Amino acid sequence: MKNLKKIKGDASFRKFFRKKNKNLSSIIVISKKEKFKNLLIYDAINKILSKNKILAPKLYQENYSKNYLEIQDFGDDTIFKILSKRKNNKFYYFKKIINTLIQMQNIKDKKIKNFKNKNFKIPIYKKEILTKEANLFCDWYVKKNLLKIKRNLFIKKFKKIIKRLAFSLKQKNNIFVHRDFHVSNLMLVKNQIGVIDSQDALIGNRAYDLVSLIDDVRFETSKKLKNKIYKFYIKKQKKFENYKFKNDFEILSVLRNLKIIGIFTRLAIRDGKKRYLKLIPRAWTLINIRINENKIFADLRELFNQGLKGKIK
Repeated sequence: MKNLKKIKGDASFRKFFRKKNKNLSSIIVISKKEKFKNLLIYDAINKILSKNKILAPKLYQENYSKNYLEIQDFGDDTIFKILSKRKNNKFYYFKKIINTLIQMQNIKDKKIKNFKNKNFKIPIYKKEILTKEANLFCDWYVKKNLLKIKRNLFIKKFKKIIKRLAFSLKQKNNIFVHRDFHVSNLMLVKNQIGVIDSQDALIGNRAYDLVSLIDDVRFETSKKLKNKIYKFYIKKQKKFENYKFKNDFEILSVLRNLKIIGIFTRLAIRDGKKRYLKLIPRAWTLINIRINENKIFADLRELFNQGLKGKIK
């Protein structure tokens, strides 16, 4: 293909190129590995978002046999980039994002025809998936950082605690969950929030995407701003059981950041992507914020203090 310029990718197996043709610009997404998820499911989720008036990249053309899609170009203005450069009111952007999140959480469509003209239905974010994700912490981080003599007992206790935490969630799995809803996956497009990287979407817990946004390992925010965003979201809710939501928010934050530590360790060891290792201390900071707020984490805190000294303050 002519007129292609490679642009920065992410942690996935995809590659991205900007295609320029006179005044028109589009993005070519190439994925040889996991192409069913990265191409077919990605477009299906984007169609569901667009159908619900949420800005997501439109499909211009697909060539599934040659492993690529051509989609709408949202430009380079990620919210991450905007918030990193400007000293202006961060809360202004977070309010816009929360409004988009609530709009997304009101999605009722759970299935659509994909570009192969087959029905796609968004799967449920089962508790078994949550625990499997959190156990990536053991599969990669613990395996690398604990001697074998200590490791086996630690893993056994960890898995038992994680399973209990996952089954302590109080809300139903009945909400559209993007699963990676943070400022690097949100774009500013003509003063509107555009949503990208939605291929992992599931139907799950209402608190999950708010966790991804507030306790984002890639973008540091003060505890004061975290609380402000959280309260703004709560204020927007109707018929809301606050104690159930808070319980789930804290549990999901800890489980998600344990998963992230596991994934970032795996990216370094398996894929040679070592740049993510620098974010692991930030994930521990976020775990510390939540683990000290709720008695439900007492066993986990004790286990960390025994096996991974210095990680929990």
